[in-house]
Amino acid sequence: ACWPDLELGRDETGLLDDLLGALSFLGRAESWVEARRIDSWHGTPDCVPGSSAADPETGEPGEVVPLFCPLPPGDYAVLRAGFLAAGQGKKKKTAATLPEAWLAALDLQSSELRAAGWSQPPAARQVLYRRPAGCLAPVAPSVAPPRPPVRAGVTTLRYILYGRPLPRMEDAVRIGELARAACMRLADRQLGRIPPSLSGHGPGREGCHGHAFFLAEADDNGRVRHLLLHVPNGLSPEEQAAMQGLARLYDGRGGEWEVFCEGAGCVTDFSPVSTPLAKARCWRSVTPYLRPWYAKKRFGTAEQIRRECRLRGLPEPGDISLLPEVSLGGRPRRAVHFRRFRKKRGLTQPDTRGSLVRLLFPAPVQGPLALGFACHFGLGLFVPDDET
Repeated sequence: ACWPDLELGRDETGLLDDLLGALSFLGRAESWVEARRIDSWHGTPDCVPGSSAADPETGEPGEVVPLFCPLPPGDYAVLRAGFLAAGQGKKKKTAATLPEAWLAALDLQSSELRAAGWSQPPAARQVLYRRPAGCLAPVAPSVAPPRPPVRAGVTTLRYILYGRPLPRMEDAVRIGELARAACMRLADRQLGRIPPSLSGHGPGREGCHGHAFFLAEADDNGRVRHLLLHVPNGLSPEEQAAMQGLARLYDGRGGEWEVFCEGAGCVTDFSPVSTPLAKARCWRSVTPYLRPWYAKKRFGTAEQIRRECRLRGLPEPGDISLLPEVSLGGRPRRAVHFRRFRKKRGLTQPDTRGSLVRLLFPAPVQGPLALGFACHFGLGLFVPDDET
């Protein structure tokens, strides 16, 4: 704040220094400030007194900003006397907001003024200032946040999601589909091709689960806070660098989330912080398991899980039990509460109901463990069972 033609005496200067030293916030209580007086300033002010939006000297357009300043003590005394003479002061609430002392009038709380019906403080006057147009418009940062370094032997990337509200874990398959579509667009744009490691399409890839899994990871509230991109066969340095650039997911219906890559490495790098990437003997469903084959006699849910484990080189579970529900964000959830269908049409889906399952292996199994229909998109995802 600058008063170019103001001259203060010694006492006034000392008083100003004391006031500035006691100033702890400006405008809002959380807007902390430190203020001090300087003897001279030769800069150009950003905001100047003016009632017109256009600069009278240059014609440059600006914005008019109304501000409140205290009424001089004499003007306040005249205003107060006028209200009292008109009988306004007979109202108890109004009289309480018109104290005789000018300083007391400046010290009134906004709640007191609103209760008395004031639209603005009675001891204040409005002044107009002009500032450059759009000077407070948000500006995107010019420097992108640093990405994790490209490493060899990378199989897993972990992302964090930002947005309100975050997706529900019940919609994990939808988030998996959005993530896959976003990664494929990114690869096509940066690499000029879509690698089979992401798409899962290519010669000899039928029944192979070495390509990308797009797995939602729930926080304590049952919301998707993290996203895992896990490629068992690994990512090339070029593919890894491209996937680290994933910045946004959007569903075309108003849902949009910012995405930032927290790190890239192998599964064990993330095991301490990511529950689906832990190692355990006992696992339970966090999203429903849907059988990938049609059920037959002696080929139901348990038999199909054992067959999948054999095909993937995992030990067969010694015990498989069905759960009526699981806890998600402190709420009991049954399979019916989850989205259990892919958006892609024409898919053969032998199981539309799904099951919640607990698996007990003879030896610890390294996550992520995702089985069944649409397991590459977040269905059939398991986490270590802490209750066992």
